[in-house]
Amino acid sequence: MITTLSGDTSRLLATVDFVKEQDTAALLPLLFPGLDGPELRALVERCRFSHSALLVFPSDEAELRAMLTDCGLLASLPAQPSVVVRERLAVRHRRPAAELDVGILRPAVAGADGEHRTVELFALTVPPGSGLDAMAAHERERQHEAHVAFDVVAPDPLVLRGLCATFARYGATPDGGGYNPHENGTVFYFGTAAEAKAGYRRVELYVPGDHRDVLADHLDAHRARQPAETLLRLLTGAWTTQALAVFAQLRVPDAMDDERGVDVGELAREAGARPEKLATLLRYLAMLGAVEEGHDGFRLTELGALLRADAQGSMRALALMYGGPFYRSFAELGHTVRTGQVAFEHLFGENHFDHFARDPGLAELFDQSMAAGAAMFDPVPTHPALTAAAEAPAGGTVVDVAGGNGELLGRVLAAHPRLHGVLLERPHAVEAARLRLEEAGHGTRCAFVAGDFADVPAGGDVYVLSRVLHDWDDERCREILRHCARAMPDHADLLVVERVLPSDGSVSLATAWDLHMMCNVGGRERQAGHYGGLFADAGLVLVDRTPLPLDGNVLHVRKARPTSA
Repeated sequence: MITTLSGDTSRLLATVDFVKEQDTAALLPLLFPGLDGPELRALVERCRFSHSALLVFPSDEAELRAMLTDCGLLASLPAQPSVVVRERLAVRHRRPAAELDVGILRPAVAGADGEHRTVELFALTVPPGSGLDAMAAHERERQHEAHVAFDVVAPDPLVLRGLCATFARYGATPDGGGYNPHENGTVFYFGTAAEAKAGYRRVELYVPGDHRDVLADHLDAHRARQPAETLLRLLTGAWTTQALAVFAQLRVPDAMDDERGVDVGELAREAGARPEKLATLLRYLAMLGAVEEGHDGFRLTELGALLRADAQGSMRALALMYGGPFYRSFAELGHTVRTGQVAFEHLFGENHFDHFARDPGLAELFDQSMAAGAAMFDPVPTHPALTAAAEAPAGGTVVDVAGGNGELLGRVLAAHPRLHGVLLERPHAVEAARLRLEEAGHGTRCAFVAGDFADVPAGGDVYVLSRVLHDWDDERCREILRHCARAMPDHADLLVVERVLPSDGSVSLATAWDLHMMCNVGGRERQAGHYGGLFADAGLVLVDRTPLPLDGNVLHVRKARPTSA
């Protein structure tokens, strides 16, 4: 133990000396050979040398305190958790992050130029018998976490992108990073060129605040260089789904606070869980950004708060659905790909609509999960077709075909007091929608029809098909659209709300939902041109397409005018 302590202390002393001796203008050309002139001056104006970092391995807090004293450093203990380094170590050594007790300290050091700097000290606690000795030896030898760091003076997205681009021109390569919620700061790591002369192979840019939008591009570039790490992260996606679903199922978010931490023992009592097991789950969720861990326990973040049962825009039902029936059916995805049969039907013996209809609890959960994506609906009530119908002398009528629990129709009626509504749904869903719309004060302006697509009411001014067509194959879609076309007066509009597959292969939620619909429903997402063909087969024509949140779209459709002979 004496040798280990001496080695870590020696490395720490060398780091302190380096911080004292360097300054920004001298250090940058050592890290980026060839950097000179205007670009060097621009970098000196936009960032400043702030610290050097290293990772040490005390057996406990007392040993860490002794190490600091031997190096003449003062720092408040206990250390704050280091989210970024803990995650990097977990990936590098194939260990659960919850096993790695990594803290971060920043004792002050005065530079020779009078600037106030720090040593950034990462401390991975390695208790005797923990089995982490081999990891510690590897990290001491390779010095993966040793780096020099610069604080960005003006944390502006354009400045950040410019700094990243300049580093790249002088041989720097993206090497990870992350957002630390404990101190509200964003970290960008770079590897230096082989010609760098500073003795450090890694550079950090530290930016106060949340800059995860710029960080996302940086991390994408890093992962492109690390295919094994990228694949490993992708393979753990199922763990993420279940962690969030169990978090919601146990109602832990409902027992948490978004302003103060709550002790894990108290949360375990509320949830009926074992404290040590719940702590492991919560630390994983902290890595995802759903909770934050502090000295007083765990605090709920804005993201995690969406899993509260009573939250506005709650996504709890969606988590339970994706972590429950749909999660189970995705285990049979291979069956769908091999045979073309729907995995959900293969697993449960019936289609998901019939399966949910026979179980009132599941039916209610499904309707709630559909409402959880309601952010997609926010702009729909302002669509010109609805505005025009509301401005008609007698007020218009909106027919919501397969309108679920009435979430969208309620929003339309709230936005346009002169509109009337008609909701068509299966009998059990009609009753849920009736209660919802009556509670919202729209009951007197809305009629309810229990039936199937063949029962689309005639005489409306605007018809709505929201997230309906993607449930079905092309032939069934044509049938549904023909029922709508027969019911629509010549002046009526049809608004189809769906995710539309991009035609250029760009990233879209529609691509993920295409897989989901194939596996669980037997439906599909489609490109705009494909929808246009389905509309034409039903005597309709696509007039316009308007983007919505969550990669949604409103397809504005009207009856096709007969061509003159």
